[in-house]
Amino acid sequence: MAEGSLLAELLVPFAYGYMLKAMWVSALVGGVCAFLSAYLMLKGWSLMGDALGHAIVPGVAAAYILGAPFALGAFFAGILAAAGMQFVKLKSRLREDAVIGLVFTTLFALGLLMASIWPMSVSVQTIVLGNILAISDADVVQVAIISAVSLAILALKWKDLMVTFFDESHARSIGLDPRRLKIVFFTLLSACTVAALQTVGACLVIALVVTPGATAYLLTDRFGRLILISVALGAVTSFVGAYLSYFLDGATGGVIVTLQTLLFLAAFYFAPKHGVIAARRRRHAAAGVTP
Repeated sequence: MAEGSLLAELLVPFAYGYMLKAMWVSALVGGVCAFLSAYLMLKGWSLMGDALGHAIVPGVAAAYILGAPFALGAFFAGILAAAGMQFVKLKSRLREDAVIGLVFTTLFALGLLMASIWPMSVSVQTIVLGNILAISDADVVQVAIISAVSLAILALKWKDLMVTFFDESHARSIGLDPRRLKIVFFTLLSACTVAALQTVGACLVIALVVTPGATAYLLTDRFGRLILISVALGAVTSFVGAYLSYFLDGATGGVIVTLQTLLFLAAFYFAPKHGVIAARRRRHAAAGVTP
């Protein structure tokens, strides 16, 4: 194929409005979810994203029954799930992973029950897998507002949230209110989970709010740098994933998550300080053996 023809072929996705919209919306959502993922990694709450992704199903079903916007129902269901997890954790001796599993499976089952009693015209597959290529202009505005507001708040409060998630006692000693900051964080997480449903669906939301932070965690020990790396990974892989999905004719969410997973595996093995190969070199050096 001639060089000019190859370049023209590679630029084809930019000629379609729906592809341009899918690429920049995916990048925006991927970036803000990656910002949140840095805190979930710091606190060890990686399952929280999965829990919220499934817990919004009853909210969507309730919104359908009441004739309200689906995003509104999903948002309040996410808030309810986050608040429920915090309440059970405070009032019981259960481990955090047990609390998360208990709340999210309960709400997911409730959502499936509601959908079976009141059959919905909305495809369950659309909720589970998302459909960024068919996103409406109204949904684009909603996603853009959620992402912009979330990024602005996170940029302003990232240090306060870091102190809160790292050591609540220290946060109180310097005048911060950990409970209020957690409410702010979980509100943003719920809102961004709703936004991410438009791109990758409930099934793959966990990847957007976990994988970029996990990859960045292997690449640096400084939290500020971890946030920047995580946001860059989330935004770029989401943009490129949406672009590649045109040529692969595959599910956009699946391509995005596959890209993020490949980068995680690369960091897992080749990270200069925390990768598998670096750890092997240190073991060999400690044993006095040339690798």
